[in-house]
Amino acid sequence: MEERRGSVLALILAGGQGGRLGPLTDERAKPSLPFAGVYRLIDFPLSNCMHSGLTDVWVLVQYAPHSLDDHMAGGRPWDYDRSYGGLRLLHPHQGTDDGGWYRGNADAIYRNSREIARFDPDAVLVLSADHVYKLDYREVLAAHFDRDADLTVVTKQLPREEAGRYGVVEVDEACLVTGFEYKPDEPKTDVVTAEIFVYRTARLLELLEELAQDVGEGEDSGLEDFGDQLLPRLVREGRVFGYALEGYWRDVGTLESYWQAHMELLEPEPSLDLAERSWAIHTFGPQHPPARLAATADVGESLVSPGCVVAGRVRGSVLAPGVVVEEGAEVLESVLLADVRVRAGVRVARAIVDEGVTVSESVSGSEEEVAVVAGPKR
Repeated sequence: MEERRGSVLALILAGGQGGRLGPLTDERAKPSLPFAGVYRLIDFPLSNCMHSGLTDVWVLVQYAPHSLDDHMAGGRPWDYDRSYGGLRLLHPHQGTDDGGWYRGNADAIYRNSREIARFDPDAVLVLSADHVYKLDYREVLAAHFDRDADLTVVTKQLPREEAGRYGVVEVDEACLVTGFEYKPDEPKTDVVTAEIFVYRTARLLELLEELAQDVGEGEDSGLEDFGDQLLPRLVREGRVFGYALEGYWRDVGTLESYWQAHMELLEPEPSLDLAERSWAIHTFGPQHPPARLAATADVGESLVSPGCVVAGRVRGSVLAPGVVVEEGAEVLESVLLADVRVRAGVRVARAIVDEGVTVSESVSGSEEEVAVVAGPKR
């Protein structure tokens, strides 16, 4: 593997509320949302950082930070519980002129720019905490340093009808980004940003300061998301390059995409291989006994986590630890989070059921909209 050519600081943006995933994110940060039964969304960028040999990872938190603090476990699952370097959590703060709540991803980095400057990396790798994928960041970093870029944007080709949800880019044959539109109504291309960015640190901090000075400092910095001011400015300067991500990548920021990503795991040959030992996804969680399948259980094309007890019928579904499906119950094309109980005679189809919920009445989603059950909790 080709090595990177400079020091790198990884920043994982994990402070967003995730309103499009409500009610699943009403009391938890979106990056701490369970995935595939035994993982959390933030496990994917953290595991990618670990496998990529990155030694310094900072996580910017804000909304419902306790749900992330508990899961981080000081960085132990990813070998980031170190005396020097490793994992660091950055919370919103007061007491300085750059303090205050994060108003967006660009603003979050601006409010921590002093700490970044003090660390003094050659490049800052900025990652979203709510996308599911595997990627060796060393390859992206090597391309970034080879091109002497101010910014390298990891891109993904999507169906044109989905592209408008993201930052849409135009990339020429030399991989130079020649155009950028933030969530356009009519996308010019089907190539979008995958929310993985490598910035030249000096230019990033310089430009953030310039943009903040244009509209005021501190609480009124005016900075919000990258796509509003930062990326368009850098693209106009002509030093932004693209790096195409060829493998699996899924934004799970909506209820439908979250459900669909789970269904993709159940395909005969899933594009995302969670069993790959050379690039395992690491996580933190309590221990559970092996799953128990009763004589009456009928299970197929599903993921059944440790601690589950199944006596009913389960097809095309993902069961997190501690789920109980009673005899006579039926679960079809659904995602059941930890400690859900489905009572006898109940049918759950095309649904997401939140942690700890006892389902006593049948629930069914449709082709257009997945059902969500979020209470009452036992």
